[in-house]
Amino acid sequence: MTKFCANLSMLYAELPFLDRFAAAAVDGFKGVEYIGPYDHPAADIATILKRENLTQVLFNLPCGDWAGGERGILCLPDRRAEFRDGVDTALQYAMALGCHQINCLTGIAPAEVAPADLDATMIENLSYAAPRMAAAGVRLLLEPVNSRDIPGFHCATVDHALRIIDAVGHPNLWLQYDFYHAQIMQGDLIPTFERHHHRIAHVQIADHPGRHEPGTGEINHGYVLGRLDGLGYEGWVGCEYKPKAGTSEGLGWMKTLGGRA
Repeated sequence: MTKFCANLSMLYAELPFLDRFAAAAVDGFKGVEYIGPYDHPAADIATILKRENLTQVLFNLPCGDWAGGERGILCLPDRRAEFRDGVDTALQYAMALGCHQINCLTGIAPAEVAPADLDATMIENLSYAAPRMAAAGVRLLLEPVNSRDIPGFHCATVDHALRIIDAVGHPNLWLQYDFYHAQIMQGDLIPTFERHHHRIAHVQIADHPGRHEPGTGEINHGYVLGRLDGLGYEGWVGCEYKPKAGTSEGLGWMKTLGGRA
């Protein structure tokens, strides 16, 4: 049975962030994920997780100035020290929240830096982070993000992400596979998952076009989720989509697809 977790950066957006946890629990979710917890004290979030009986499934490493348009700093050569400080901060939150997976966003490529230098920076930073997270019992994930929604995002395809993972060569570096991003960049969703499922630690879903809930677009989520089950995927499925109406009103798709929150 599929384990769905609520992405609180997108779902329940009509509520203040800390109120979204209770709303997700009321709707039956058992796990949550989001961009990052860093705007709130870890103790406050930990208290809410315990009160609502929720698992903290995933969050991202610090992504730079999100409000200012940054989408990660992994590939930026002049931000190495900031990246390493972010690893320490993320691990402090992970320990407080009982979170065992942290995702990393690559960032937008500066026009003045050669792609090879951006890749080299990624490899150096991930080589620093992977063993430190392993020692803390936390998986480090790398996520390709489509370059249509985020023009210039440096790691936009599964193949690019896997080249970086291979170059790092550490067993604690995994792929985060978002079916929405993959559909835009390459399609071939299930064959790609089948080839690489042993390297995938977490998946996320949203339909396309529109990035709304499953059933609103072209992706056959019944088939996708069935193949995940058939291949023995035991991780969470992150619901990272923009509800077409209210979040709660649009959750009927989960029962239709035979999963559970």
